[in-house]
Amino acid sequence: MAVEAPDTERRDGGTKRRILVLSAAAFAVLLVGAAIGMLITLTVIRQAAPPSAESVDVGFAQDMQVHHLQAVTMANWARDHTTDLSVKQLAFDIEQTQLGQIGAMSGWLDVWDQPEQAPNGTYMGWMASSHGHSGTASAGVAAMPGMATSQEIAKLRTLNGRELDVFFLQLMLRHHEGGLEMSRYANEHAATPQVRNLSDKIVKGQTAEITLLTQMLAERGAKPL
Repeated sequence: MAVEAPDTERRDGGTKRRILVLSAAAFAVLLVGAAIGMLITLTVIRQAAPPSAESVDVGFAQDMQVHHLQAVTMANWARDHTTDLSVKQLAFDIEQTQLGQIGAMSGWLDVWDQPEQAPNGTYMGWMASSHGHSGTASAGVAAMPGMATSQEIAKLRTLNGRELDVFFLQLMLRHHEGGLEMSRYANEHAATPQVRNLSDKIVKGQTAEITLLTQMLAERGAKPL
């Protein structure tokens, strides 16, 4: 007579199988990411002269990484804590898209032998005379448009239910709108085709998401910040 394994053993076995599947999937994602990174590196390295530290290309890659990282942080929190499936899906999409773009920009900066962030601690100095952010390449601002404050991030982490969903949508809408300014400027002024192409994708993608975010807020009886 066959003896059935205890429930705990069956559960443990199922958990181990799920862990193996997830581990294999994560490894596959890493391999794909490495391959993409290699292609990006090979493309950029063929350039005769890399952009300088004061260029639009380097400044955009440095600042947009910072901007994207905050969006990923907010999206990651919302994805893990919301019970609204449409909010969860949107947060996941934003997280995955912007993580991929961060990887591309980080790869460019590495090939160009430039730091991940501007050494002077300011932002948007590469946007000369753009929408009130005037000055030379050494000038800059302390905070980029659309960025949430540390207090707002802390508040987001205290909320749940509809309040969490609405505040996340409000913060992300403002965040997207603020990032468009830099992306449009880079698309018009960057020297390298890689930066122009990526900034164009950001403009188009986030413009579509702004429409969606606005609609989702209206569906929940809320307005933008």
